[in-house]
Amino acid sequence: MSNLRSTLAYEPVVLRFGTSGRRGRVIDLTQLEVYLNVTGELEYLQSLTRAEGGIARGEEFYFAHDLRPSSTRFDPANSVGGAHGRGELCQAVVQAVRDAGMMPVNLGAIPTPALTCYALARGRGSIMVTGSHIPFDLNGHKLNTSIGELMKTSEAPIGERVAATRERFYGQPAADSAFDAWGMLKAGHQELPPVDGAARQAYIDRYCEFFAGTTLEGRRILVYQHSAVGRDLLVEVLQRLGAEVTVRGRSESFVAIDTEAIDDQQLSVMQGLADEALRSGPVWAVVSTDGDSDRPLILGIEEKWVRFFAGDLVGMVVAEYLGADAVVVPISCNDAIDRGPLSGALEPKTRIGSPFVIAGMAVARAKGRKTVCGWEANGGFLLGSDVTRNGHTLTALATRDAILPILGVLFSAQEKGLSLPELFDTLPPRFSRAALLRNFPRANGLRIVELLTAQDSEAVATIIRQLEKFFKPEDSFSGIERLDYTDGVRIIFRNGEVAHFRPSGNADEFRMYAVADTQARANAMVAAGLAEPGGIVRSIERELL
Repeated sequence: MSNLRSTLAYEPVVLRFGTSGRRGRVIDLTQLEVYLNVTGELEYLQSLTRAEGGIARGEEFYFAHDLRPSSTRFDPANSVGGAHGRGELCQAVVQAVRDAGMMPVNLGAIPTPALTCYALARGRGSIMVTGSHIPFDLNGHKLNTSIGELMKTSEAPIGERVAATRERFYGQPAADSAFDAWGMLKAGHQELPPVDGAARQAYIDRYCEFFAGTTLEGRRILVYQHSAVGRDLLVEVLQRLGAEVTVRGRSESFVAIDTEAIDDQQLSVMQGLADEALRSGPVWAVVSTDGDSDRPLILGIEEKWVRFFAGDLVGMVVAEYLGADAVVVPISCNDAIDRGPLSGALEPKTRIGSPFVIAGMAVARAKGRKTVCGWEANGGFLLGSDVTRNGHTLTALATRDAILPILGVLFSAQEKGLSLPELFDTLPPRFSRAALLRNFPRANGLRIVELLTAQDSEAVATIIRQLEKFFKPEDSFSGIERLDYTDGVRIIFRNGEVAHFRPSGNADEFRMYAVADTQARANAMVAAGLAEPGGIVRSIERELL
């Protein structure tokens, strides 16, 4: 009798961990592949103690999802063999949860931090089905333990569990398997459990209660809704806090918004939305989030022109507003933090990814710090300790969040009587730009970083000479002072400018960050680095590979 693996009519592609969570092409995300990964992950969590974040058979397990077509329904656009669609990833999660002896609870289409906050408050595990900010033809999921985000140390043992699960299910007789030759459930379409709206309401109440007694009355705010899962929730929060809200740009097709790499085309779209809104009155701010609403997008209006505020600067404003005495940021963040009033609270910089920031916040708490927070260059803000302000307490939420940084910026400006551009102009004058090359094989990016990583001082000197061939004086680059390999290759020039590049953690993209004393210069550095086809990154790729 044939086993399942021998009867599969396609070649399986293994779903792997990225910077945070698992991501893959929808065409490769069969329900079988999702089921195998989630089953292995649940078995791993069930093997842990409660103190380690363990879960138990018979208890609730929460899940939620973004608005990508493949998250909850069949997506015929991603077909195999001309007729076999992909999608209904949540249905595969539900099947895995039930087969693991647990009760799946559907929290619906809500932000990732809303799911995480609700599940952690109840000591339960959870999964968010989302591809976050990456294009709609990719998707994935993010697992949380019963005490917090999954940490990097868990990835290897989970990998072993998933490998064993894969072998077990692939070896089953095909006739007995719940999956067909195309890796989809034989039962076909399945309705998800009814949506429990409690998590959505709890998340709204979390912020409305913390900011109670303050108001955004008199402020007109434009919410760019696109396809963000928190698009209506954000409007409701702002309205409850007194703002006049106007909405624009709602889309039923998925729009990929990477808040770490806002390009000129996206700025142009938001400028057009602002122009339209300005015809009926002044606009104080433009706000939005990425697809799963764990990263903020914040813009001010300056003489009718939108001005984007990078996430690493947003984090500084919010940390000061909350009175943080310890802040943790990854190495990719703008170095304005080293020059401003938060420099004394700055903990050692980490690798890129929320698990590393969370680990750094835990170290800060262990040292006795009281108000601990962290953020990433994409703007996702993590609260590592409870915070009390104006008699209201906001409980810790050590996962990326978009609502807190949006409200923190708005209320900071409101209380100081400043416009958003005036507020950000109070920060040390360091300007950053982040962008990326799409369709850049991740393997190529990893190899470039490997070849430019030195193990001793002699090798560093050789690599600096090599890099100076690409970062030329005629392009206004000064000599290279040093290199930092915390995550990727970070180049610190003698004039204080910074160029930093690394492959994406979960997509075929290559990212570049630049920091300079003017926005124009940071923009120019990134433009020179990512120009097609003859920019610095492509030149390095051609020479090294």
